[in-house]
Amino acid sequence: MHSDHNEFFPPSPSGQPLPAQQSVNRHERGSDLKLPQTRRTNPFTWFTGVCCAIFWVIIILAGLVVLVIYLSFKPRIPRFDVSSVTLNAASIDTYSLLNADLTLLTNFTNPNKKVSVDFNYMVLQLYYENTLIATRAIDPFSAARTETRFHAVEMISSQVALPMQVTQKLRNQLGGNGVIFHLKGSFRTRSNFGSLFHYSYWLYIDCDFVMTRPPIGVLVAHKCITKL
Repeated sequence: MHSDHNEFFPPSPSGQPLPAQQSVNRHERGSDLKLPQTRRTNPFTWFTGVCCAIFWVIIILAGLVVLVIYLSFKPRIPRFDVSSVTLNAASIDTYSLLNADLTLLTNFTNPNKKVSVDFNYMVLQLYYENTLIATRAIDPFSAARTETRFHAVEMISSQVALPMQVTQKLRNQLGGNGVIFHLKGSFRTRSNFGSLFHYSYWLYIDCDFVMTRPPIGVLVAHKCITKL
């Protein structure tokens, strides 16, 4: 006997397929559906990810190396100070021009027990109030571990013009017994951690000192600060 689906699933009174017929229709339509295809990751994306991972590993390892070196050597910055100052001469002519001669005995101290220090570029500038009156460069040198190096530096001012109010203030100090000068310095410095590792940086110094009047002006008081 020949039969088809319509004999088993007659239409409903409303004209809509019965539930069993709907299931068969869905099964037949489902055979036409396709599963989504898996997309491959772009090789450039893989390359970028690997490079970023390597970069961060290098950063972390470098940080660990720096930390180990710091804990092993415990570096400290060198110190600058003025041991003595002599005001050999100082005079102001009628045109408010200053002529002065000072001799400074400076000392550079390397406080490190495991690190040597090289001083490659050093410039000292002498001020009265806010006026630059003398400049002097110091030849490069090295300071071994825990070593202190002394350098005599002569600062000479020749025909330096001063503002009128500053001129009068300096005349009053020269007539009394307390001439105040200000010293600034810039040093290009390198700390040596053994023979393989080096660290270069700038040091800056600020000193204030009080002198008695010339021709034998001596240091009365001073204060020096060394900073990075």
